[in-house]
Amino acid sequence: TPCPTIIVPDTTFWGRSYGVCVFRSWNLRRNIWWNEVPGEKVAHYYYGRKILEEKGWIFLVAVVDGRRGLATVFKDLPVQICHFHQMKNVTKYLTRKPETLAGQELRSIMLTLPKSNEKEFTKLLNDWHKQWKNFIEERTKVAGTKHWYYTHKKVRSAYKSLERNLPHLFIYQKFPKLHIPNTTNTIDGYFASVKKKVAAHHGLRKDRRYKVISELLNKS
Repeated sequence: TPCPTIIVPDTTFWGRSYGVCVFRSWNLRRNIWWNEVPGEKVAHYYYGRKILEEKGWIFLVAVVDGRRGLATVFKDLPVQICHFHQMKNVTKYLTRKPETLAGQELRSIMLTLPKSNEKEFTKLLNDWHKQWKNFIEERTKVAGTKHWYYTHKKVRSAYKSLERNLPHLFIYQKFPKLHIPNTTNTIDGYFASVKKKVAAHHGLRKDRRYKVISELLNKS
């Protein structure tokens, strides 16, 4: 039955060209809509939201994994970006053992994210940027051409990711009565369970595989 809910949308894949886009209700701990997709596109989330709202669902908050453009699907709502995915994204750029001092300090700031608040985290990030602004803006010219690139582009990308997503990292603290999660674990964990069960049925045709997946998603 449609009702107001905190929505957690995500897509999981079996191979590169076959996935299932799922909208999960945090409050109900249930998957309320899913659809086969050939790839993860923002348009699929727009479609899912439209279908559910036409049926009477009301979204209070969206909790997303931080994929570029996904927050715009719910731009009229408070959007919480998953802390786990944010930290994973920063680690992708910095690695677990950054070579530069700037990277090491930025990683230390990133690790405080789950236990911090917006004011404290913003100050740490701003102080880091003041100290390392010239470092991340340093450019290297390509010999014999007019082209250039950022010398420390990975550290810069890690900072830009945190700066860009900062407005969405502490939404869960602004609405304490809603008990908003700060991760997408509710759906990530469910995907892991579904994949494990589907893996037990090797050689399924796509149509039968989708029936099995649907049955599992429906039993959430």
